[in-house]
Amino acid sequence: MSKTDTTKKTRTRLSPKARKNMILDCAAKLVAGEGVSAVTMERLGSEAEISKALVYNYFPSVTLLLQTLLMREYRHLRRLQLEAAESSETLEQMVRRVTKVYLSYISDRGLIIERLSLEPSVANSGDPTKYGRDPAVNYLAEILCDNFNIDIEVARATVDISYGMPTAAGQYLIHNDINLQTIEDITVAMILGSYQAIQKRYETSLKTLIKRPRNKAV
Repeated sequence: MSKTDTTKKTRTRLSPKARKNMILDCAAKLVAGEGVSAVTMERLGSEAEISKALVYNYFPSVTLLLQTLLMREYRHLRRLQLEAAESSETLEQMVRRVTKVYLSYISDRGLIIERLSLEPSVANSGDPTKYGRDPAVNYLAEILCDNFNIDIEVARATVDISYGMPTAAGQYLIHNDINLQTIEDITVAMILGSYQAIQKRYETSLKTLIKRPRNKAV
């Protein structure tokens, strides 16, 4: 056996799913380090050590690849949030864990999500935040409904709107030099405060009135 044969690298044959994720991982690295414009089929082939033709085999265009990457980021984030909610025993613990998961994820990969979201051709492919969001919102809304006697529609609207607080906190975290724990504490206090305010309002002015039939004059 020649020296060339003994030193030749053995390529690992990956499944289509693993190969696709590897390409997306390379794209995420480029987006985080150099921006969206750095992602080309040639560059991805080089980074993944595969041919450009093979990249095209999985993703017909760069736009589709970036759309898939953004949706993958959101799917993973929503799954982590739902798991955090399901593992909690109190409302405060639930809000704390879900918020921590979100902010930790944004602290690590928020720049990727932000840069992808700023590309119209990528962000306008649909609402990527919908992937996994509805089950999480419904789960939390049912908890508010069952434990705090809030109408399910009011609870669902409250939870859905409250999702904007961690999003705003994540944006602040990306662009400001501030402690992660501080942002987490502020966000948790704001979310819990909104839930408590809705519960109090629902017990009075927001709750549907029960009306007795009016007696008719004979």
